[in-house]
Amino acid sequence: MVLASAVALLHAATVVFMLTGSLLALRWPRVLWLHVPVALAILGLYLTNSDCPLTTWELYLREQAGEPGYRGGFIGHYITEPLGFPIEATSTQVGIYLTALLPNVVGYGLLAGRHLTAPARRAAPPAPPVPASPRSRRPPHRPTA
Repeated sequence: MVLASAVALLHAATVVFMLTGSLLALRWPRVLWLHVPVALAILGLYLTNSDCPLTTWELYLREQAGEPGYRGGFIGHYITEPLGFPIEATSTQVGIYLTALLPNVVGYGLLAGRHLTAPARRAAPPAPPVPASPRSRRPPHRPTA
């Protein structure tokens, strides 16, 4: 049962990463190299209504430990059903899609905005130093007493 719980924790971390990865990339851009494939894989599984390999692995480990499995997938079992939202309900599905899409639209939108404005910032040469005026080169005037 410990291994099944470890897989469930890995699954939860993967879901959280999928939700927040684009926002993390605002600080650490290299995160995108992991986030993009993870997000696309999860989206592909969801859109094709395929079984998630992590769920399959967790259920197998539960079965091997003599524990009962569950139906409805990871998100249904651990998130939506305990909150009272049946995973099969259209409103729950819409909520899942919005929860997954909104942070990623915001994160990738901000990243795209940075990328689009970055060439303009790099293209502008630095301003030349302003030469000192002749007055500023003279020593300050000190009145005599």
